[in-house]
Amino acid sequence: MIQIEDMQLAAALLREPSLSAAARALDVTPPALSMRLRKLEAALGLSLATRTSRKLSLTPEGERFAREAAALLGQIEGLRESMQRDDRRLTGTLRIAAPFGYGRQYVAPMLARFARLHPGLHVQLDLRETPWPDRHDADAVIHIGAVRDSSWVARTLSANERWLCASPDYLRTHGVPQVPRDVMAHDCISIRENDEDVTLWHVRTAGKRASARETLRISPAYVTNDGGVARQWAEQGMGLVLRSEWDAADAIARGTLVRVLADWQFDSAPVTLLVPTRKGRTARMQALVEFLESSFGASRK
Repeated sequence: MIQIEDMQLAAALLREPSLSAAARALDVTPPALSMRLRKLEAALGLSLATRTSRKLSLTPEGERFAREAAALLGQIEGLRESMQRDDRRLTGTLRIAAPFGYGRQYVAPMLARFARLHPGLHVQLDLRETPWPDRHDADAVIHIGAVRDSSWVARTLSANERWLCASPDYLRTHGVPQVPRDVMAHDCISIRENDEDVTLWHVRTAGKRASARETLRISPAYVTNDGGVARQWAEQGMGLVLRSEWDAADAIARGTLVRVLADWQFDSAPVTLLVPTRKGRTARMQALVEFLESSFGASRK
């Protein structure tokens, strides 16, 4: 008979990057987890995972079992919540992952308000360099940029353009780019994130039906994996930076940065909420989704 611990094991293996990480999430030792996995495979008569000295990967049958187990666990949790005498009181733990800078500036204050509305909840915010796909045991992920090959449900919370910016001093010294190809003659600051090709910039004219398009292959003068550092370098006159509007807007308002090539549009980086599934969603997860959509919607008005 399949037990709830078996479903928890399979769900942990689906969301965690390794057997040891799954063991930590379930608060057991890796040998104990490996033994339980072998017993589950024997009971099912199926191979659920392939193992090497460095990695454990789910088989197609294992992935199917894990996804259905995760959905059933969500339904069980939802049933428990529905049986509470006060349906408005949410309990349990919500784990949210978000990028460092955006998470500190925007997500943390929103979650503080959400936690005050639901004092019975335990809210955890995990700030990461790459919250997606490095999601570990997160119940929800806030991601900035394109989402590729995701089995999770994605909801766009906010548009977020990328703006090309530089300091006034830099532009006085080096000149202001008038067309995209002028950028090739400038020092550029690049941000290494999400395994994207950060040296390839796509740009098109904004606001026109038949827009012109160009692709720029830059040779960065400076590279960092921290967007805040890249913006600070640009403010200090080190070069041009392509930065999300959420981070550049304040600097532009203060006059420490100037937006250039404003008539051209670079690839956008929308703010996206990722959750595992619509099926069997718990009341606390549904409350979080509705709260975030409402909060971001209000911020756009």
